[in-house]
Amino acid sequence: MKLVSYRHNKTFGSYRVGAVVEEKIIDVNEAYKRYLVFQGDNQLDSADYLVPAQWEDFIALGQASIERGQVALSFVLEHQISDVCFERSDVSIGAPVKSGAKIICVGKNYRDHVAEMSKGGMESDLPTYPVLFSKFDNAIISAAEPIQKSPHTNQLDYEGELALVIGQKASNVPKEEALQYIAGYTIGNDVSARDLQKRTPQWLQGKTLDKSTPVGPWMVTSDEIPDPSSLNIQTFINGEKRQDSNTQHLIFTIPYLIEFISSLITLQPGDIILTGTPNGVGFAMDPPQFLHDGDEVRIEIEKVGVLQNRVSEQ
Repeated sequence: MKLVSYRHNKTFGSYRVGAVVEEKIIDVNEAYKRYLVFQGDNQLDSADYLVPAQWEDFIALGQASIERGQVALSFVLEHQISDVCFERSDVSIGAPVKSGAKIICVGKNYRDHVAEMSKGGMESDLPTYPVLFSKFDNAIISAAEPIQKSPHTNQLDYEGELALVIGQKASNVPKEEALQYIAGYTIGNDVSARDLQKRTPQWLQGKTLDKSTPVGPWMVTSDEIPDPSSLNIQTFINGEKRQDSNTQHLIFTIPYLIEFISSLITLQPGDIILTGTPNGVGFAMDPPQFLHDGDEVRIEIEKVGVLQNRVSEQ
């Protein structure tokens, strides 16, 4: 499934979990209620905790809610039930990130990106351990929102990345079992203010500016991508291809990242890991090419989709 956080003002007013099917959004909670009625179960209140309507509650249940949602979606499609469906053009799409989730980012995770950022490409520049930093949810925006260019930076840069969403509590997970802990995959743009990022050894101030980090437009459930180790990833700025790589070039693989991070930090359902960006960022170009008001950033990841946002000065 492709799951979104959506809002249909005339019907619900708040953001709810929906499944994307072509140009329609199917309300997963309402679909599950229709399924219960069909099964002869009129205890419809149970749907609100088995398949919660809000993204935060839904993702907190992890794989169990996803599996029930798949059953509900199949039922609605098979029986052509239309009153739980909305046109995509009639809804607002939010970011597939629960409020208060941990947003863990991995730096220097593609060899060619390490080389372009170090301007030398020395083997000694490659990290021995994953380089971790964090973002906060003040930075997160959806596919429908503009990237805000803060007046405090003149070096706003893009970083297209595969992001994964944790589906169950993960602590000290061995890499051989790591993929079982992933609820799904989405796209992240680790927008970075290079001048702020590089003025101190810690990167945080350049990485989590308000409304700077698009995530979305949806989460593709992990059953649709059983192996994330060979996905093409491209980034375009105003139609010009800047990044073109594949997740097979990750220095630290996704299973290893989950093993490493979960050995330090207990991950919870809904937490997100941005797995790193390949080479081709604006900072490394000669001369550097940073983002400006009106620029369009488009990130495409195989089997996941397209994340597209415009830049807007505050």
